[in-house]
This record gives sequence, C-alpha cells and structure tokens, in this order.
Amino acid sequence: MPAFLSLFLPSFLPVFLSFFLFGFLGPHPRHLEVSSLRVKSELQPLVITQTESHRQRLLQEAAASWHTWATKVQKMKAVYHTLNLCNIDVTQQCIIAEIWFPVADAVRIKRALEQGMELSGSSMVPIMTAVQSKTAPPTFNRTNKFTAGFQNIVDAYGVGSYREMNPAPYTIITFPFLFAVMFGDCGHGTVMLLAALWMVLNERRLLSQKTNNEIWNTFFHGRYLILLMGIFSIYTGLIYNDCFSKSFNIFGSSWSVQPMFRNGTWNTQVIGTNPYLQLDPAIPGVYSGNPYPFGIDPVRMPSEVKYLLCNVLMVLCAAQQKLVGFLCCIFFRDTLSIMLQFVPEVIFILCLFGYLVFMIIFKWCSFDASVSRRAPSILIHFINMFLFNYNDPSNAPLYKHQQEVQSFFVIMALISVPWMLLIKPFILRANHLKSQMQASRIQEEATEDIEAVNSSASVSSGRRASAGAHGAHDDHEEEFHFGDIFVHQAIHTIEYCLGCISNTASYLRLWALSLAHAQLSEVLWTMVMTIGLRVQGWGGLVGVFIIFAVFAVLTVAILLIMEGLSAFLHALRLHWVEFQNKFYVGAGYKFAPFSFKQILDGTAED
Repeated sequence: MPAFLSLFLPSFLPVFLSFFLFGFLGPHPRHLEVSSLRVKSELQPLVITQTESHRQRLLQEAAASWHTWATKVQKMKAVYHTLNLCNIDVTQQCIIAEIWFPVADAVRIKRALEQGMELSGSSMVPIMTAVQSKTAPPTFNRTNKFTAGFQNIVDAYGVGSYREMNPAPYTIITFPFLFAVMFGDCGHGTVMLLAALWMVLNERRLLSQKTNNEIWNTFFHGRYLILLMGIFSIYTGLIYNDCFSKSFNIFGSSWSVQPMFRNGTWNTQVIGTNPYLQLDPAIPGVYSGNPYPFGIDPVRMPSEVKYLLCNVLMVLCAAQQKLVGFLCCIFFRDTLSIMLQFVPEVIFILCLFGYLVFMIIFKWCSFDASVSRRAPSILIHFINMFLFNYNDPSNAPLYKHQQEVQSFFVIMALISVPWMLLIKPFILRANHLKSQMQASRIQEEATEDIEAVNSSASVSSGRRASAGAHGAHDDHEEEFHFGDIFVHQAIHTIEYCLGCISNTASYLRLWALSLAHAQLSEVLWTMVMTIGLRVQGWGGLVGVFIIFAVFAVLTVAILLIMEGLSAFLHALRLHWVEFQNKFYVGAGYKFAPFSFKQILDGTAED
C-alpha cells in the first residue's frame, strides 16, 4: 500500500508519512512503567543500605549510652523513692527526714549536707537534731572484705539486736578451727590454701569479670574464709601427723616394738592372728619417756588414738562457750537475768560438764604411760556420779573425798533447775503488781488535786492529771501475763537442761567427721594410688601418671569438695546451735543505708 501511494499520490506522501510516523514518536505507557520500575529497583538497594547504616549508627550510639541511661534511671528512681519517704515542711522550702546513722559518721554526714547545699545553690542551712524514739535502733557492724564473710555467717542465723554482743570476731578463729578439726590433713589443707590464695591474689581481675554463676560467686565471696580454713587444716594436719593419709617420722618415734618381741609378748603367731596390736608401755624399752616433740607420734597413726583428742576438745569447747553470755548480761546491766538465769545456768553446766573437764585434765596430770593400766575410767566415774554408786571395786577413785565432792555437784545441779524455773517469773509478777499499785496511787492523788484546786487552776491541774493518766497508760501498754511468762521460763529451763547434754554430745561430730575424712583419704590412697606405685617397669612409669591424675581428680571431688562441704556445714551447725544459741538472740534488724552501689548491684534491701 505505501508503494502504491508513493507511485500514484506523490503529493500526499510527505503529509501522510509525517502523520503516520508522528504516531510512534511518544513513549508507550508501559514503557514508562518499565523505566520507572527499573529506576526504583536501582534506588531501592541504595535506600535500604543507607537506612540500615543509619539505624546501625543509632543503635551503636544507644548501646554505648545504654548503661549510662539505665544507671541514671535507677539512681533517679531510688532518689525519688527515698524522697517520698520524707515529709515536707509547712513552708514548702525544705524536707524533713527521720533517719538512723552511726554516731561516728555524724561529721561526714553534716559535711555532705553542706556540700549538697552549696552545689544546689540553696540558702537553707541543713539542720541535724537528735530525736528520742521508742523504736529499737538497727544494728550496724563495720566490716571489710576479710570480715564480711564471717559476719554473713552470723547474720544468717539472725541479726543481733542493738548493742548486742557480736559473735563474728570470735567466729573468725573458732569457725576455721572447728572445720580444721574435722578436716585435719596438711596435704588437703595445702591444696585448699593454694586455691584460696589464687582467688585472693587475683581478686581485682575476678571482680571485674562479673558472672551470674552462683556456685562460683559463693566460693569467691568466701575466699578469705577458705584461706583461714586451709591454714588451720594444715595446722591440725601437722598435729594429727597426717598428710594424704600418710604420717611423717621427722623426729623419730618415742615407741619401739622390739621389746615386745624380746619379752615374748609378740611373736609370729600373735601377729598373724591379731589384726590390731597394742604396745604395753609398762614393759621397759617400749616407751622412751620422751614424747614426740610436735603432734602425734607416727607409731600411733594406724590406731584411732588421735581421735580421742576430739572428745576432749568437744567438752572444753562446750563448757567455755556459755561464759560468753555473761558479758552480755553485764553490758546491759540486767541484774535480774544475771542472778536468776545466768548464775544457775553456769552452776548447772559447771557442776556437770565442768567437772568432767576437770576429771579429764586431772587424769592427764596424774597418770603417765607407765601406769596407764591402773588409770580409772572417767566415763564410769561420770555415770556413777548420777547413780550415787561408789561401791565399784573395778574402778578406783581419782582422788580423796571424791564421793563428797561429786554428791555436792549433783545436788547443786539439781537445785539450779528450780532456781531457773520458779524465782524469776514470781519476781517479775511482784514487780508488775508493785508498778500497778504505784500507778493507781498516782491517779488517785491526781484526782484529789483536781477536786481541791479552784477553777482558775483547773486547766493546769487537768493537764497534770491527763499526763499522769497517760503515764499510767504507757505503763500498761505492754501487757503482763504471768501464765505466758511462766510457760516461757519453763520452756527455756527444759530446753537449756536438755541442750546442755545434747549440744555437748553434738561435739562428737568433730570426732566422727575427722574419722570419716581420714578413712576416706586412706581408702583413696590404698585403692588408687598404691596401684600405680606397685606396677614395675616402663608400664608402671606411664601408669603412675594416669593413676595420679585419677587420684588427684578423686581427691579434689570427694575429699576437698564433698568432705569439705560436709565439714563446713557441721561447723556451721556447731556455731549456730551449740555456740550462738547459748547467748545470742539475734532478734534485731540490719542497718541498711541508702547506697547507690548496692542499688546498682541489686543487693539493696527493701
């Protein structure tokens, strides 16, 4: 068709072609959409990349400031919470707060308030005034990183009342010592000491590495306690002459078995049929007469003689700990409790267990190794003392007039029981009746004064009468119930009398735990380490390393961790029940000052 038009219509060709071609000059709408999509697809990654980079920068800046923001929010929240506990003055210009603070820090607190006034630009001078209050003050015991662990042990039993004797200084020595009595092994104590020294020497680095592992935090916070337990364990281990169940013969034994063979007491048949043999110090030459210079003689190590020392130690500890309560009574000037509670308690425990300690020491001083066979049994004497049985020919008396002395002690112990039970409640009842009579007399005198005076002085008299009535009311605020007091005193008396026996016998755990620790240590050495030492040749050289690794792992897992935890818990019980229960009440509450450090650490008390 175009060829035909160009041939026959040449004059219309330019116009027609122009019209025809102009129809293809403009872009097609779909082409525009494609171009727009192409541009958008090229811009989209760029926009997303810039958005992500901007968001990353914002998050990094926020992350860098997040700890600061959280700290500020916590501090502001704590400050406003504390301000809500204060009262606002009527002038709306100052805040009034009633607080407890240590008297020794009064100057520091005054200086801090003045500095706050200067920094805030306030013209109101801070005023500190002592206010009398009937509320019992909190208890504040200053501690450092060394004593904090021991104070926490005492506070776990109960926070002491205001100005009550704090057992923590005493616990610093007695707790690791009683632990060491049950954990007496210088080898295990050395391992424990090295572990504690590592934590102490690296405490700054370890403190900076905050962790939520409660087991590790418990061990780390008690590093100084573990340090002392290791030192005391080395000391008692040297006394026991025990190191990984083996003894040292440094100074040479004072005992010899040769005279037993020369005398004919021992021979091959006796040794083969008797698993345990006992030396006779009465035979000349068996005992040299010179004791081992330090600790237990190594020849006595296989026997259980060393653990008899724990029995003596338990009585000595149990008898002397009651005397600590006497200082509390003297400090508070509680004469009634001293005469009617402390004195009969001391008489009861000294007449029984104090006398037992005397017999132990007297027997030590009166009978040596050469005459040990003639030494009477203290246990039989102590039992016969309560039965009033003095006709036992098999057990000779320790000293002259023993019957009279023991009878006197038993009678005094029996007298101290009603002394504790009856006298104090009736004296308290008499004091209460006396105070009631005085209050009623004051009220009657006030009533007579009101009737006698004229009307001009009636207001003043009325005030005095109301004051007297208010004083009488204050006297009756704390109600007195004789039945409750008598029952409480009866419970205390029964608990004390039974506790003297049970708590003293509870110290036998020192012997039981020390025996168990020594036996486990000996079993571990015999059943594990001895296997590697018996193998000969190159195989034994290689095997001893493997056996030693197993021995080391079992020693740490069983003897150090499990046995150490067991000895720790028993020492804790001895201090809480057997020691602190004798004089420590622990009915107070802890002084919890405002501290940003404790708030941020999450250790602040509500």
